[in-house]
Amino acid sequence: MSQALTRYNVLHESLRSRRRRPEFSHGIDAIATRLLVRNDARQFTIAQLRSEAEAVAVLAPKMHAMSEAALDDAVMAVRETFVRQRQDTETLHHGLALVREVARRQIGEEAYIVQLMAALAMSRGRVVEMVTGEGKTLTGSIAAVLIAWQRRHLHILTVNDYLARRDAESRKPIYARCGLNVGAIQQEQAPDERFGLYARSIVYGTPKQITADWLRDQIRLRKIDSAWSGRSLMARSPQGMQAGPMVPGLRAALVDEADAVLIDEGVVPLIIAQSRQGDSMSGVYRAASHMAAQLDEGPDYTIDHVRRKAELRKRGEQRCDEMFERTNEPIFRARRRGQELVRQALVARHCYRRGDQYQIVDGRVVIVDEYTGRFLADRSWEHGLHQAVEAKEQVEITADRETMARMSFQRFFRSYPFLAGMTGTAADATGEIEHVYRTPVVVIPTNKPLIRKQLPMRIFNDAKTKWNAIVESIEQVNASGRPVLVGTRSIEASEHVSRLLEERGMVHRVLNAYHDEEEAELIVLAGRAGGAEGPAITVATNMAGRGTDIKLDEAARMAGGLHVMLTEMHTAKRIDRQFIGRAGRQGDPGSAQIFVSFDDDLMRLYAPRVGQRLRSRMTSEEMAHESSLWKLSSRIWRFAQRRAEARSRRNRSSVLRQDDWIEKHLPGA
Repeated sequence: MSQALTRYNVLHESLRSRRRRPEFSHGIDAIATRLLVRNDARQFTIAQLRSEAEAVAVLAPKMHAMSEAALDDAVMAVRETFVRQRQDTETLHHGLALVREVARRQIGEEAYIVQLMAALAMSRGRVVEMVTGEGKTLTGSIAAVLIAWQRRHLHILTVNDYLARRDAESRKPIYARCGLNVGAIQQEQAPDERFGLYARSIVYGTPKQITADWLRDQIRLRKIDSAWSGRSLMARSPQGMQAGPMVPGLRAALVDEADAVLIDEGVVPLIIAQSRQGDSMSGVYRAASHMAAQLDEGPDYTIDHVRRKAELRKRGEQRCDEMFERTNEPIFRARRRGQELVRQALVARHCYRRGDQYQIVDGRVVIVDEYTGRFLADRSWEHGLHQAVEAKEQVEITADRETMARMSFQRFFRSYPFLAGMTGTAADATGEIEHVYRTPVVVIPTNKPLIRKQLPMRIFNDAKTKWNAIVESIEQVNASGRPVLVGTRSIEASEHVSRLLEERGMVHRVLNAYHDEEEAELIVLAGRAGGAEGPAITVATNMAGRGTDIKLDEAARMAGGLHVMLTEMHTAKRIDRQFIGRAGRQGDPGSAQIFVSFDDDLMRLYAPRVGQRLRSRMTSEEMAHESSLWKLSSRIWRFAQRRAEARSRRNRSSVLRQDDWIEKHLPGA
């Protein structure tokens, strides 16, 4: 009976959340919304947050003096006040002081003033920016207790399964003593196991996992409009109440690495699909790939690398028509459909590169996440693009899929009544976060002064010269006794740097999607200068850019700290800042430098003509630092980066408009 009642409660809460319709304002309404959010942000200034945090810190001696039993009684008493929604500012301060003391006793970490400021801001529904190394994990766990007490169920979302599992396990002692249970959603878990985890007070998981589970629930509940009718329908089902939803509604979300989750993930919607019957189209995709290989770029077709589109010219269309007549595949008798397949094959051939957008793993095309550098083994591109890439690589072509449900991450997160978050780089996306999610952004000051040195950008004529200079710089810094972290944009680039280092006999470690199981060990070693192998050299994709805390040993600290080298600029300044932020944490020494060349994708795609003119004015392989040409070139690189950011914003706006159209014209879809 209790199991059925629990399933009924989950059904009731799920339907309540489904009926919530998040609004997205346009025109003058958007301006008014932005003004309201800004006005809300002014209610809790940095000065006010600091004053409140200091008031909480004043309670510390009283908390230290409590016995274990007295502390437990006090925690349960204040928890009851929060659960009943009767807390005031004084109760909030008292509750935060108690949770801070619990954290100190359970895991040996006592929050600083700035961490208390951030926890207060998040408990009031803010996205906070905290510089890398300022202790976001502890801050988030303290804020999570206050939010979970008020909202009953809290989803804490982070960028990958490893971080979800790590944080759930490491913060469990805090939550348990505060009367809360915690779990982590992992990709390999069965539905029954997930149901039990979702019933807990605090659930860690990735946006992909939780959004997908929510969408699957909606597929099961598609014809159900009330909890009572749903209970009756499921009672008659062979699976009984097991046929119901697993996610007990959307109450509150606390987003770790908020800009990555709320902004970067917002470009592509999550789609639940099932494979179609058979793979009868495999021959079609192979034929289209073969035809595309016979066309000549320029006379036959043009490629827009930025938009990832291909257009056939008149000669190309004529050559396609001739090839269509010679093929045995009936689909090419429909001329427009045949040309569409050829264009898709051209896009796969020219705009999707192995080692950048995907990799071949066990004979399969596996997508590589552009922002995290990790494999997305259970994802595929839609509209035949995945099959076109498989045909290009001459691997087994998977069956095309039929879409069953679709939801953008933006719409999903706007469905939460309460949303808060934390990251190291929210300020760069303040406008978009405030506009889309109606959530103010607060920039929290550092606990200790930031003493990291940002060295001037080095600009090279071509990629080969740049890579040689990078290896020479690694050798020089490493010889001074300092650990080095080399950041690359792709798996291919990380492997290339590794080969160059091997040629020079330099011991190093590589962290990319192929070595994700060794991630924790590699991160621990990345900040060491002492040891038999000497100062650490770590070559990493964006996997090392988020959620990693590289701690220095004493030898590294004395030598000058971690040195971060970016081998090219990313398409968003936030990602550069995240990677650079691995150095100089908590007042530690450190430095960072960016290397670029005119062959880099950012310049080649977003400022090609200006880049060629600047390149023609170079008189040596490396541009002289602080020369007028160097100053102009560095500004052009920032301009190209801003163009890339603007394009990404337009893509996300397009997804939002599509969401609104679906909501307006296809209610219930």
